[in-house]
Amino acid sequence: MAHPNPQRMGPTEWVLLIALSILWGGSFFFVGVAVAELPPFTIVLLRVALAAIALHLALRALGVAMPWNRDAWLAFFGMGLLNNAIPFSLIVWGQTQIASGLASILNATTPLFTVLVAHVLTADERLTRARLAGVLLGIAGVVVMIGPAAMADLGRDVLAQLAVLAAALSYASAGVFGRRFKRMAVAPLATAAGQVSASSLLILPLALMVDRPWTMPVPGVTALAAILGLALLSTALAYYLFFRILAAAGAVNLLLVTFLIPVSAILLGCLVLGEVLTLAQLAGMALIGAGLAAIDGRVPTALRARFAT
Repeated sequence: MAHPNPQRMGPTEWVLLIALSILWGGSFFFVGVAVAELPPFTIVLLRVALAAIALHLALRALGVAMPWNRDAWLAFFGMGLLNNAIPFSLIVWGQTQIASGLASILNATTPLFTVLVAHVLTADERLTRARLAGVLLGIAGVVVMIGPAAMADLGRDVLAQLAVLAAALSYASAGVFGRRFKRMAVAPLATAAGQVSASSLLILPLALMVDRPWTMPVPGVTALAAILGLALLSTALAYYLFFRILAAAGAVNLLLVTFLIPVSAILLGCLVLGEVLTLAQLAGMALIGAGLAAIDGRVPTALRARFAT
């Protein structure tokens, strides 16, 4: 039996995906600043709790309904566990053990896991040769762009590296799991609010038991500013965009954002800090672009049609 056509990205979804990559690219910077003064679970708790407050205020201001039924909240807790509590904790802990460049490369396996999970669990996001080739090109592009030297520590601190890979698998599973909110007719803003609210309740006991935050000194202004940026920009706003793209374009297309995060970080460095693009970075971006085109499918289809005539 033929499967439904895979979901594709429209111009609006591509713009939102690029914006999401910028917001999530900033999260590595914010975490890097905050982790100097705050322990991992406390950072995660502040991130999701402040984002939850901001999103509930936005819901009230915009008059968007928040569902309070049992099914919706079971789904919010499932999404919060897979998309926040597990991966945030693993990545923040992993970044205390391994370099951010290697963490970024390991995190770039998220679309590969997503393609595999979606193939098994969905009917309209099946694995194709073009999608698999595109994902592998994208991972290669991230490695080339960040630099093969970042791979030098691969095999050391194995637990930390496995933690980041487990986070990537958790993100992939969350992308497929989150498709249910469209069927449940939950608005993207409400889904984002429900997810981070559930995540706050999941992380709270861990932060209290492990970090004992009341015993720590008050963090400085820089760390507090990083936490606000992490919560309001890289979490609250980012997850609103996340659920908009997921509803419109599906899990595999959504998690292509992982390839765009390092591209956004490097281009922001050029625009804001005056950094210079290297040939390796340009080559990496070209590979990522080729991978995105292969996964999207329209360019290869158009080329085949042209050469067939």
